[in-house]
Amino acid sequence: MTTASAGVPAVKVEEKLFQNRYLVDAGRPHIRVRPHDTPSKALLALTHACPAGCYSLNDRGQVEISADGCLECGTCRIVCAKTGEIEWNYPRGGYGVLFKFG
Repeated sequence: MTTASAGVPAVKVEEKLFQNRYLVDAGRPHIRVRPHDTPSKALLALTHACPAGCYSLNDRGQVEISADGCLECGTCRIVCAKTGEIEWNYPRGGYGVLFKFG
């Protein structure tokens, strides 16, 4: 671990994300990418913008999501608000991200 300029230890994002836990609701993802032949620029942007790295391109050039590990931050909702290419709902009670503080 290195120190930041203010004398505060610098921590990598991956180390912070590791503290969170995710309870997978098997077979019931809370986010779905609507079927598409060619993704829009907004949908392609999610492959870089999602802080949890849930979006990726498949071998056919379509965007897919693996909702396991989703932080429920809403980035995808904002990026695709005008295109409507994703369906986003909150996970069922007890499922999804479990934030740990400390």
